[in-house]
Amino acid sequence: MQQEIAKKNILTTHFTSEKKDIKIHGHCHQKALIGMNPAFAMLTIPKNYTVTVINSGCCGMAGSFGFEKEHYKISMQIGEDTLFPKIRNTEKNTIIVASGTSCRHQIIDGTKRTSYHPSTVLLKALR
Repeated sequence: MQQEIAKKNILTTHFTSEKKDIKIHGHCHQKALIGMNPAFAMLTIPKNYTVTVINSGCCGMAGSFGFEKEHYKISMQIGEDTLFPKIRNTEKNTIIVASGTSCRHQIIDGTKRTSYHPSTVLLKALR
């Protein structure tokens, strides 16, 4: 996407100018391999989006780990360590973003907040 932005194939004018506050939780694999800069850059394309990466650690799901009955409790404890309290302390109109499918499941189970894949947020922002 960054190459397409540089080529001017993706412009801020393609997106809403509505103001949004966005908090990103990074999937552990994403943070380890490429970092959060690509997701952050992608979500700042709409000019009035304020994007913050949550210093959140692990959500506790780790693939199917948290879905397994014998791991559920520890999975929730891991989420409660950092991520869940930070999400609960965000304003209700703040958009929560998580690229990992398992992270999104864990977030809704642990906080009752829906989180979205970054691509979904951009799709909704298109004019």
